[in-house]
Amino acid sequence: MTTDAAPHLFSASVETLLARADELCAKRHVRLTALRRQILGLMLEANAPLGAYDLLQRLQAIQGNAAPPTVYRTLEFLMEFGLIHKIERLSAFVPCTHTLGRAPCHEHDADCVHASQFLICRNCSSVTELEDPTILASIVTASQKSGFRLQHTTVEVEGLCAKCVALA
Repeated sequence: MTTDAAPHLFSASVETLLARADELCAKRHVRLTALRRQILGLMLEANAPLGAYDLLQRLQAIQGNAAPPTVYRTLEFLMEFGLIHKIERLSAFVPCTHTLGRAPCHEHDADCVHASQFLICRNCSSVTELEDPTILASIVTASQKSGFRLQHTTVEVEGLCAKCVALA
């Protein structure tokens, strides 16, 4: 597999987010390689949750020699560095709109809790990422009462998005 192929060009808005991802990776002393950039760009371009095999098909359309292990390793890297999230309910991945959309409010350290909250539409499978500090505060308080050391939270809430409610 080669990652030196000419990069797929994305829209200006996606390129801006990819530049932000590149800055975040450099700050953490890791590289957003051409392949990582390509897969993240495909996810940003899709504007919808994508499964690993959906990503593989999109990647193969650009560079035909991509294989499943390559995609899975890339997804693991992107998750590890907070650039994407896995939506367990859908077995799909979405870009982290909060990490890519603005500068993080602090540097991540061992005691930092990464909190993800998602609204998942049962009808159209759209996913909206929330950033509600009161949800995290409630979880932290409940965890502390139990003597549990919290490191990561993901809250997935299922229902109908505003668009699907309007159609009903």
